[in-house]
Amino acid sequence: MAVSYFMDFADAKGWILWQSVSNAFGAPFMPNILVDADACPVKEEVFKVAYRLNTPVTLVANSYLRTPNHPLISMQVVSDGFDAADDWIAETATPSSVVITADILLAGRCIEVGATVLAPTGKPFNSSNIGGAIATRAIMADLRAGLEQTSGPAPFSNKDRSHFLNALDRELQRLKREGH
Repeated sequence: MAVSYFMDFADAKGWILWQSVSNAFGAPFMPNILVDADACPVKEEVFKVAYRLNTPVTLVANSYLRTPNHPLISMQVVSDGFDAADDWIAETATPSSVVITADILLAGRCIEVGATVLAPTGKPFNSSNIGGAIATRAIMADLRAGLEQTSGPAPFSNKDRSHFLNALDRELQRLKREGH
C-alpha cells in the first residue's frame, strides 16, 4: 500500500505548488533540503546546489528571512517558542531529506528518522558519530557552566564552504541514485 505525502513550496508569484512524494512502500521520494536557517552561513551555497540539481529547499526560522524568488525555495516561519524550528524540522524530515544544521541535538533527532544531516562545514552527522558529538557538546556545556574558558568553534572559512558544497552535492546525488 503506497502512502503519499505532499510537500508544498511557493513559486515566484506566491502560488503554492504541490508535489506528491511517496514513502518506501510506493514510488521513490524526491530529495529535499531542510535548512535550520537562523544562523546558517551557507544558505547561498544551498541555493546554488538546489538550482543545479532541481531540489526543493525549505528554510526554517522563527522570523522571516529574505529568500530568492524561485519556485524551489520556500520559507517556513515558526513560532519563537523554544526549539520551534528544530521541532518543525525533526517532524518534517524523512529519509529523502538532507538537513543542514549546526545543532547537534537536532541532528540526532533527524538521524533517528533516517534523514541525511550535514553541518555547515560539510561534516556529516550519522549514527556512528552523533553519540560522540552529543557527549562532547555536554562536556563543553559543563565547562562553560563552571566558568572554564573555552575557545569556541573555529571561524568559518572558505575551505568550510568548499567542503560543504562538495558534501551537499555528494549526498543529494546519492539520494537520487538510491531512488529517494
